[in-house]
Amino acid sequence: MPPAAIPESEGYVLPNQENQVQVDNFIDGEFVAPSSGSYLSVLSPSTSAKVGSVGVSTSFDVDSAVKSAKAAFSSWSSRTIKSRAAVMLKFHALVREHATELAELIVLENGKNMTEALADVAKGNETVEYACSLPQLAQGRTLKVSSEVSCQDRRDPLGVVASIVPFNFPFMVPQWTVPIALVMGNTVVLKPSEKVPLTMRRTAELMKEAGIPDGVFNMVQGTREAVEALIDHEDVRAVTFVGSSPVASIVANRCRSLNKRVTALGGAKNHLVALPDCDVEGASSDIVVSYAGCAGQRCMAASVLLTVGQGPKQDELLRKVIEKASKIQPGTDPGMMGSVIDEASYKKIIGYIEDSEKAGGEILLDGRKWADEPMANNGGCWIGPTIIKHASPEDKCMKEEVFGPVLSVYNVSSWAEAISIENSNPFGNAACVYTSSGGHADWFTSRFRASMLGVNIGIPVPREPFSFGGLYGTKSKFGDMDITGDGAMEFFSNRVKVTSKWPMPDVEEYVTGEALNANGTGPMDHANFAGRM
Repeated sequence: MPPAAIPESEGYVLPNQENQVQVDNFIDGEFVAPSSGSYLSVLSPSTSAKVGSVGVSTSFDVDSAVKSAKAAFSSWSSRTIKSRAAVMLKFHALVREHATELAELIVLENGKNMTEALADVAKGNETVEYACSLPQLAQGRTLKVSSEVSCQDRRDPLGVVASIVPFNFPFMVPQWTVPIALVMGNTVVLKPSEKVPLTMRRTAELMKEAGIPDGVFNMVQGTREAVEALIDHEDVRAVTFVGSSPVASIVANRCRSLNKRVTALGGAKNHLVALPDCDVEGASSDIVVSYAGCAGQRCMAASVLLTVGQGPKQDELLRKVIEKASKIQPGTDPGMMGSVIDEASYKKIIGYIEDSEKAGGEILLDGRKWADEPMANNGGCWIGPTIIKHASPEDKCMKEEVFGPVLSVYNVSSWAEAISIENSNPFGNAACVYTSSGGHADWFTSRFRASMLGVNIGIPVPREPFSFGGLYGTKSKFGDMDITGDGAMEFFSNRVKVTSKWPMPDVEEYVTGEALNANGTGPMDHANFAGRM
């Protein structure tokens, strides 16, 4: 979505150190202070300056939000799906109208550059657009299965559902679930990340302006207590979660213990395999965008590059990747790379780089040097693109999720070795092969372990109607079904099956006035046991 095509917001003032925003809960159409009276600081990652405060909710606040959602469910779910989609269509238009405003909030509280922030908004609004098409996609089925019996299925909403989202995409990830859940007839309680609450605060205002009734969409701010209270609440029928693998596992297990529907997406360790026949220019650009875009803080980011074989083509590819990554500058303007979210993330990333050095890894591009850049003098958590050439596939940085702009490079001797490394990692989110041969691509995509695969595209995010989700049984995915697309349509609805028998009238008697003989009207349906032993 090009910035020039997006109307500017009128009368909007971006929060800053002097103009801080207090983010409260959004319950029954109003912003409500948390019962605890406690707030956390919201810091801008680019400067470490405080730009707002966010409430810390208790189980009492969660109960209030769920009660509001439950009270609104009957009226909202009784509306036709077309009526609900019409409200979402208005919201879609408002998001377009206020896209620059939302993107500026994302830059402020998340640290992305402006191009990435606008893409965050555009991709989220794409899911809103998909939700508007649900009247054409969510219809049930009817089939006459015997002479007097018909079967029908329909999709009924679940009730109150909860969505718990991370910091890395303040607008997009909430839209993976909220619009689809709402159009399917559910009411929603969202728990945004306490690190990036400003964007969804403004979004809640836009949802109200679009005509979403009070209580249909609610938000509770906070940390662990709010999350646990949402999961445990008896009136919450389903939970979605996106975040780290350890927490995703805890969320899924807690929901399972309550026999509650859940999808919990965790972390990733995404592998890129570069074959000697790849387009070096295109592959090198794509690799840099994949691992360094959004400062590497996305579950689809590349983190391991496996080059196959030895030769000038492999050397040229690595040289171009280093060259292009080294030209990236710190900042939030288009083409620059923003800061990482906070000091804890910064220290974690630095730790992985240091561990790799100690293990014998060669630092081909050192992002730690950004600490000396003028931008870092203004505060913030700045670390530049980093490339490490490893001597062993067992290095920590080759196996664990870093969640930062770090690319681990390892040379393999064969296709089989590349597949072995990718298959043996405990995650199962994404993988990609760079090649100019369709046959080579098919060989790898039929053997990768991950469930979202790319051919010459290092961020193979499925677009609606395709759903998003890693592989079951890995650290990337816990629980039921996928998120977004048709996976979310399935997740946020119950399939209700109705089997009906309507005895056939004695047609000949009606037509001729003469009763049929005792032998009946036609052949017996031997599969129909209704009324027979």
